Amino acid sequence: MDFIAHIRQSDNNVQTVKDHLIEVKELAEQYGAPMGIKYLCGLAGVLHDFGKYSNAFREYIIQAVHHPDAPPKRGSVDHSTAGAKLLFDLFHKDHIVPEKAIVAEVVGNAIISHHSYLHDFFTPELDSKYLTRVRDKEIPEYDYMVENFFTYVMSERDFHYYVDQATKELLLFIQNEPPESCEKQLMFLTKFIFSTLIDADRTNTRLFEENKHQTSIDHEELFQNYYDRLQDKINSFQHHEKANTPINQLRSSMSEHCDRFAENPSGIYTLSIPTGGGKTLASLRYALKHALLHNKKRIIYVVPFTTIIEQNAEEVRKIVKDNENVLEHHSNIILDEEDNDEHQDGVVTKQQKLKLAKDNWDAPIIFTTMVQFLNVFYAKGSRHIRRLHHLSEAVIVFDEVQKVPVKCISLFNQALNFLKAYGKSSLLLCTATQPALDFVKNKLEINTDAEIVENLDDVVKAFKRVEIIDKATDGGMATSELADFVKEQINQVQNVLVILNTKTVVKTLYQELEHKMDDKVAVYHLSTSMCAAHRNHILHEVRNKLKAKTPVICISTQLIEAGVDISFDCVIRSLAGLDSIAQAAGRCNRHGEKDIQQVYVIDHQEEQLKFLKEIDVGKQITRRILIDMKRDENAHGGNMLSPKAMERYFQELYAELSNDLDYYIPSLNKDMMELLMAPKHESGYVEAYISKHNEQIPLFITNSYRTAAKYFQVIDDHTTSVIVPYREGKDIIIELSGNISMEDLSRCMKRAQYYTVNLYTCELELLMKNDGLVPFFEGKILALEEGAYSKEFGFNIG
Repeated sequence: MDFIAHIRQSDNNVQTVKDHLIEVKELAEQYGAPMGIKYLCGLAGVLHDFGKYSNAFREYIIQAVHHPDAPPKRGSVDHSTAGAKLLFDLFHKDHIVPEKAIVAEVVGNAIISHHSYLHDFFTPELDSKYLTRVRDKEIPEYDYMVENFFTYVMSERDFHYYVDQATKELLLFIQNEPPESCEKQLMFLTKFIFSTLIDADRTNTRLFEENKHQTSIDHEELFQNYYDRLQDKINSFQHHEKANTPINQLRSSMSEHCDRFAENPSGIYTLSIPTGGGKTLASLRYALKHALLHNKKRIIYVVPFTTIIEQNAEEVRKIVKDNENVLEHHSNIILDEEDNDEHQDGVVTKQQKLKLAKDNWDAPIIFTTMVQFLNVFYAKGSRHIRRLHHLSEAVIVFDEVQKVPVKCISLFNQALNFLKAYGKSSLLLCTATQPALDFVKNKLEINTDAEIVENLDDVVKAFKRVEIIDKATDGGMATSELADFVKEQINQVQNVLVILNTKTVVKTLYQELEHKMDDKVAVYHLSTSMCAAHRNHILHEVRNKLKAKTPVICISTQLIEAGVDISFDCVIRSLAGLDSIAQAAGRCNRHGEKDIQQVYVIDHQEEQLKFLKEIDVGKQITRRILIDMKRDENAHGGNMLSPKAMERYFQELYAELSNDLDYYIPSLNKDMMELLMAPKHESGYVEAYISKHNEQIPLFITNSYRTAAKYFQVIDDHTTSVIVPYREGKDIIIELSGNISMEDLSRCMKRAQYYTVNLYTCELELLMKNDGLVPFFEGKILALEEGAYSKEFGFNIG
C-alpha cells in the first residue's frame, strides 16, 4: 500500500511519502552543506512528514481530494509531530547524551514548526510548547509510523549513523563557544535548519505540482560574464571627454581599489565613497570579483527604502545585460501569518498556492530592503525565514547602512556576525555616513583595516559640493514662512528640493505652494503613500524638468535621501539626524555641475515627532553640533559632515538610545536579545520557573523564538502591503480576480511589488469599514478600491 504525501491537482497523480521525504532530505542537505550542516538539515528533511505514514492521513488526503465540498475536519490529522517525537524518544527521553539531546531539540523544533513558525522552547507563561508537542502529546498510530519509516525510507542502523553525523556537525558548529553560552549560535542554527526545511519542502512540493524538475545556474560562468561586461563599461569611461578631471580620476582610483580589495578573505568591510563617487559601480565591482574568487552563489543589495530598488536594479541590469536573473523584492504582498496550515497539506487549495509560490530569493542578484532583510531573521511566519539559507555563500551589500533602525542595531549586528562567522558570506557596509556599529555593547565584528577607501578625509574634501547654511538654531519656521522661503529660493535658482520629516507637513507644504506659485513653476509631492511605480513616474517627470532647466519644486519625505540619483540647485532640509542632513546634501549639486551650492537646514515648527523618537533624538544631537560649529568654525575639521563629526553623532545617538538598542518589549519587560539569545542561567523565565516549582527544566535550550517573532516589527506600527489601482496595478487586480495558476501567481506577485503601499493597522480598519479594500485568496492578498488612491497623493483615505 502506497502512503500518500501529495496528490497533484491537474491529473490526480500521487507523490508517495517515501519519495517526498527522500527528495526533501536531498534538497535540505544541498542547502545545508555549505554551512557544514548537511546532516542536520537532511535530518529535518527526512523526518518532517514522517507522520504521513498512517492510515488516518491516507484516508484524510483521499477524502480531501475526492470530496472537496465536504472536506475532513480541519486539523484532524497531526503529521508534523511524529518526526520530532522520534528524535525526543530516542535521544532525549532517557540516558541523555547532551549533544544528541540538543540535536533532538534543534531539529525537532524545526519539524514540529514547518506548518507555522518555530515554537518557544520556553514561554512567558512558564511552560514549553516544544515539550507539549514531543513529550506529552499522544500520536495515534505512532508505532506503526516508526515501523513504516524504518522499513521504507531508512533502516534503523542507517538512521542512527545519520544522527551520529548530525551530532558531529553540531559539535563543530558550537566548538568555539562554551556550552553554557552557545544559545546565540543554537538560535541561528535552528533558524537556518528551519529555513532549509521550509524551502526544500515547498520547492519539492511545487515542482511535483507543476510536474517539473529543479534547474540550476552556473554562478561562476554567469558572474564572469557580468564582470566582463562591467569591465567593458568601466573601460568606456576612459574615452569620455571629462575622463581626466580630478573627480573622475578619483572615482576611477576608488573603483580600482574595490577591485583589488575583493581579493581579501570574506568578512565585514566598509565602503565610504562620498555622494557622487560612483558607489554602485564600485560596490558591484567588488561583489562580482569577490564572488568569482571566493565561490559565492549570489549578490544581495540591501537598501533602506523601496524607492531606490528599481533605480539601482535597473542600473545593474543595464551593466550586466540580463533582466531575468536580477530579482527585486520590495515587500511581502501575501500576508504571512503564523497560523498552522497543516490541515491543508497534500491538497492544493488557494492557500497552498500562495504558500508554494516561488518566493525564496533563489536568484544570482537580488535587491531588497532593510525591512525584508531583518524580517528574514526575526519576523513571524514561514515566508520570511524560508529565504535565510540563501544569505549564506553570498556577497551582501548594505547600501546606506546608517538607516538601520536604532532598536534593531543589536539584532542587525548579530545577524551579520553570524553570516560572517558561519555563513561564508562577505558583508559590505556602503555609505558616506558610516554608523558606529562597533561602538555599541552587542557590537558588529568589523574586520581590522575594514575601510576600502584610502585617505578618506582627503577624498571627502575633494568631493565637497555644498555649503550647509544653519537656519535652524535661531528659531523655527511655520509652513507659511517655509513656503515664502522656498519662493525666494526659486527666484534665485532653477529648482528646489524640500525634505521634511513627516508625510503630513509634506502634503500641507505642497498644497500651500500649489496656491502660491504661478503656472511656470511645476510643484511635485513625494511620499510613501505612493506606490513605487507612482514615485518613479514622479521622479522621471522631475528629472525631465531638471534636464530641460525649467523651474521645478519637489517636496518629499526622507525617502528621496538615500541613493536616489537626482540633483537640485538648492536643498532645504528640516532639522533631523546628521546622517539625514548629509544624505539630503547628496541631492544638491550631486555631480558637481556647478560651484558650491547651498543646503539650508531649517526647523519646521509644525512637525509632530513625539512618535518618531529616533528622528527627535537625532535632531537634538545635530542641533548641538550646529551650535558647536557656530561657536567654532574649525570644529570637526571645519566640516559638519566630516567623518569625525559623523562618528561623534552616531556615538552620541547610540549612547542616548542605549536602552533601545536591544529591541525592548514594554509589555513583557524584556528585550529581544534575552528572548532569543540569553543563556539558560540568565533567563528570567527559567529563574521564575525554578523558583515556582523548585525543579530544573528538562531542556538544554530555553529561548522563546515564537514570542520574539510575534513582537518583532522593524517599523513600530505594523504595516500591511496592499496592491493599488495605479496603471498596471489595475491589470494585476483584475488578473487576481480570475482562476490563476501557481506559475502565473508567482509572476503576478513579482510584478505587483511596484504597485503596493504599506498601510498601518488603523488605516486598514478604516478602509474595511468604508468598503475600500478588495480581498483575494481569502484575505491573504489585499487591494485598494479605485476611490482610495489619488494620482496626486497616492493612498488617500479622505
